[in-house]
Amino acid sequence: MTCGGHDSGDGTTWGGDQCGGGVARDGDVEDELLGRVFLSRVIEPGDEVGGRWVRERGVRDVVRRLREGGRALPGVSEQRWAGLRARAARAEPHRDLAAAHAAGVRFVVPGAAEWPGQLDDLGDARPLGLWVRGRPNLRMWALRSVAVVGARACTEYGAHMAATLAAGLAERGWVVVSGGAYGVDGAAHRGALGAGGATAAVLACGVDRPYPRGHTELINRIAAQGLVVGELPPGDHPTPSRFILRNRVIAALTRGTVVVEAAHRSGSLVTARAAQRLGRHTMGVPGPATSGLSAGVHQLLRGDAVLVTDADEVVELVGDMGELAPDRRGPVLPTDLLESRTRHVLAALPARGDAAAAEVARRAQTTPDDAIARLYELRALGYVERHGDGWKLTRQAMISVRGGRSPR
Repeated sequence: MTCGGHDSGDGTTWGGDQCGGGVARDGDVEDELLGRVFLSRVIEPGDEVGGRWVRERGVRDVVRRLREGGRALPGVSEQRWAGLRARAARAEPHRDLAAAHAAGVRFVVPGAAEWPGQLDDLGDARPLGLWVRGRPNLRMWALRSVAVVGARACTEYGAHMAATLAAGLAERGWVVVSGGAYGVDGAAHRGALGAGGATAAVLACGVDRPYPRGHTELINRIAAQGLVVGELPPGDHPTPSRFILRNRVIAALTRGTVVVEAAHRSGSLVTARAAQRLGRHTMGVPGPATSGLSAGVHQLLRGDAVLVTDADEVVELVGDMGELAPDRRGPVLPTDLLESRTRHVLAALPARGDAAAAEVARRAQTTPDDAIARLYELRALGYVERHGDGWKLTRQAMISVRGGRSPR
């Protein structure tokens, strides 16, 4: 039930190598496939009413009712039913399949070997099918994928973080999924491609018509090296609502969603919230507290989203057991290697001037004999020096102990 059909003259023949390993010559499978192509032209993506019709009545019955007219199916007004009927009158599934075949595009439907089962989590909002451009197997790629999304008008910081994250994920064998848009999306795709890795773009239009036009070269490159995916049939155009509804597919297709820069009203937050509803991991890359472009991310992080700063931290969350990020520590200072009680004696010395051994012992909560023994040890290491009956820090100790600055 995967097909990039072609017109053989009568408009009804099918290429066996394009149709699920030759099974598409079966009449029921052909009807199901053609019916879903037909419905992809009639019913908008994410329409749960239409999805319920398909689930309860089956594809063929819904197609028949839309073609024949009569009483509206439940859940829609007469006005909306008339609009759907007008679309149905213009739908030509054979022509759509022929256009797809000419563009190297296949149509993958639920139940096909290439269908990603995680999309079924969308329930009645599940896509009727997906138009796929590119050679890799969509189901296999989706099994180990992460979405990287964010602001279109991103900062240099946002573009850098998106590209770096995507490159790191790609190097670790993860597929980077995004929406092909300007800003963070484009940076994520380029980061994955630049690392020689895998990336997939989920579009809000026909996959044969790259959008935005300024990303035509990028999307064509993604199609050549990875996958370009969409719900809309060949030649169809994007609308604001289609962009929003496209985001649920990105969320459902992947194991987790990382948001890199997003204002409070950013569409990438829709993807993150869809991921949360679906039980997927939701992550955010923090930005400056004063940046409006990071305000939406910070709001996510105040909720259930997890803060991440690099690919290791993302993989630790979405990967398999044992894929842990390395421990993060500050630089090791020479004083870190001292025995604990010796460090206490060193810390008991004043920043300015000197102190008697008895005073040092009192501050370090030890005996005078123990303090003297440790002071001589510290002198041998170059941290303290003796002045008569007093002890004081050397310049080396002040730099190490006082955070890199001598006291004024």
